[in-house]
Amino acid sequence: MIKIAITGNIAAGKSVVEKILSDLHYPVIDTDKIVHNLFVKSDDLNRELRTAFGDFDICSNHLIDRKKLAKIVFSDKKLLAKLEKITHPYIIDEVMKFFEQNSDANFVFVAVPLLYEVNWGYLFDKVIMVAADDDIRLARLMERRNLTKEDALKRMNAQIPQDEKIQFADFVIYNNTNYIDLSRQINQVLLNLV
Repeated sequence: MIKIAITGNIAAGKSVVEKILSDLHYPVIDTDKIVHNLFVKSDDLNRELRTAFGDFDICSNHLIDRKKLAKIVFSDKKLLAKLEKITHPYIIDEVMKFFEQNSDANFVFVAVPLLYEVNWGYLFDKVIMVAADDDIRLARLMERRNLTKEDALKRMNAQIPQDEKIQFADFVIYNNTNYIDLSRQINQVLLNLV
């Protein structure tokens, strides 16, 4: 089994790449979705977060509100590091379970938006970087997540610049045009993986 990370900065188009790979019947999991599920299902994680962020209003209807938490941590790098220290062991555990469940597959794909920021490269054999022009990413982020330009830029600036990440990737897919072009690039990567 070849373990492949799909990474890329916010709003580059990782989820579209995931969908195309999933439609091609490859096992795909997304660490953002893992976190979302953990926030809903893991009492242990919720307890840790309530303790760590007790000084802040991070709950709605007795549940951790991801939007409130995101607004807090994306404004303070120390709080972001605190959040990551708590959530990452839970996420890695779920990724390892995914590898075990798909051990008979030739390729497995894990979307890890912050692969380089959190130094998780050791978990994977190959890395696909999804990139898009900054102005395109900013527009997508503001539109899809209904963020102000200032909040969108905070999230973009919390990540290592794309140009730096591209240097470390095994494959780069550019998502500046359309679905057909993106599919073509993905198929080319798949051919090179064989």
